[in-house]
Amino acid sequence: MQQYVIYKRVSTKEQGRSGLGLDAQSRDIEIYLERFSPRPFQVIETCTDVLSGTDGDRPALLDALSICRKSGATLLVSKLDRLSRKVSDIANLMEDKTVTFRVAQMPNADNFQLHIYAALAQQEREFISARTKAALAEAKARGVQLGGARDKTLKRNEAVREKAAARAQKVAGLILPLRTAGKSLREIAHHLNTAGVETARGGQWQASQVKRVIERLESNPAS
Repeated sequence: MQQYVIYKRVSTKEQGRSGLGLDAQSRDIEIYLERFSPRPFQVIETCTDVLSGTDGDRPALLDALSICRKSGATLLVSKLDRLSRKVSDIANLMEDKTVTFRVAQMPNADNFQLHIYAALAQQEREFISARTKAALAEAKARGVQLGGARDKTLKRNEAVREKAAARAQKVAGLILPLRTAGKSLREIAHHLNTAGVETARGGQWQASQVKRVIERLESNPAS
């Protein structure tokens, strides 16, 4: 029988965010168990960390890993970044022969794909941070007084654009090679769906969405 240890992590700030809260993680895991897990299966433990700030000590994750090593169960998380936001941590876990893990939102992804996603996600965070700092510095140089309703709206709009550009960069490593190989937009969408890659809204890819991503990549190539 397939056994699982479920691990969930949320920060104080993330608890109320759609897609990041504990309820959203539980929903993703339930979908994986219902649709993608071998049967029969058993959840032998659920471990949850509620932390503030970035990666730090995670006692519940250590407990979950310990249970997996002792029982041979598979560690199951909703998203890859629930394990860690650092590529090095993900790589170390992949190399650990005493633990196997699955990611609910990417049920068909192998270790190679997961490693790519982790690297792209880290690039995404670094890219957003750098561009945000650059935008604020440019605004300050122009004499713009940061703060107030108008500036908050500008920041919000910029954040939306940054998120779309960063999302495009995140999947560039999968889309561009397929496009270079001569695959059609519909074929690329099929490959993404088969690999378990979701759109920004958590749905299935369509040719039109692939086209928009390619257009973003062409207008905002990664430096």
